[in-house]
Amino acid sequence: MKITILTLFPEMFDGFLTNSIIKRAIAKDLVEVKIVNIRDFTKDKYGRVDSAPIGGGAGLVMKCQPIVDCLKSVKSDQSHTILLSPRGKTYSQQKAHELLKNHEDIILLCGHYEGIDERVNKYVDELISIGDYILTGGELASMVISDSLIRLIDGAIAEDSIIEESFENGLLEYPQYTEPYDFEGQKVPDILYSGNHTAIDKWRKKQSLALTREYRPELLENYPLSKQEKKLLEELDNNIEEPSWEVEAKLKGKKFMK
Repeated sequence: MKITILTLFPEMFDGFLTNSIIKRAIAKDLVEVKIVNIRDFTKDKYGRVDSAPIGGGAGLVMKCQPIVDCLKSVKSDQSHTILLSPRGKTYSQQKAHELLKNHEDIILLCGHYEGIDERVNKYVDELISIGDYILTGGELASMVISDSLIRLIDGAIAEDSIIEESFENGLLEYPQYTEPYDFEGQKVPDILYSGNHTAIDKWRKKQSLALTREYRPELLENYPLSKQEKKLLEELDNNIEEPSWEVEAKLKGKKFMK
């Protein structure tokens, strides 16, 4: 996969490309990420890439000539060009899968200042927004989208890690815990020590449903609940808890039993 990011501030991507999963995916040749400086394409004799908006108004607007020439220099027949814009549909995990499946060559165009010349929109294939708030420019949004795509590429991270993440199955992920068992009075749920993977899976599904309903109830509106999930929600409503597990016996190395 190839991701090309067009920006006025290429230095913002130095840390992004040289750390963690992104760095490893690039090293494995799973993805090529290219950062292109829009400033290199301006024909303005003073090197300007922006100007005051025609008709008056606050701030500066990015000029169309540098952007379009920059875009033309990297675009091919296979490229899918995305402008990061508040007009776009809100980005989602489903959209990440869609982009990865349908496009091998993605170009992300970062706006800045008060926006871009309206005529640039003619040269892009799609508008995407990462949320209803204002950022200084599209650079952070382009990193968000790039990160979400790269981590889905086969080999970038373990497949099991992706399957159980929030939004992959339409719900928030269940709670995760580490040692110690008791941290300042907060204890790891007993059932996680049981070794009973069927019971653990049921508990995790119930917690996933509970967290989704509490924090992101809108996700459940169009979620196709199975019979088991409906039953789990009923148990939550009726405060039916999982059976008690003998944690102390497990911690002492004894056979763990219900």
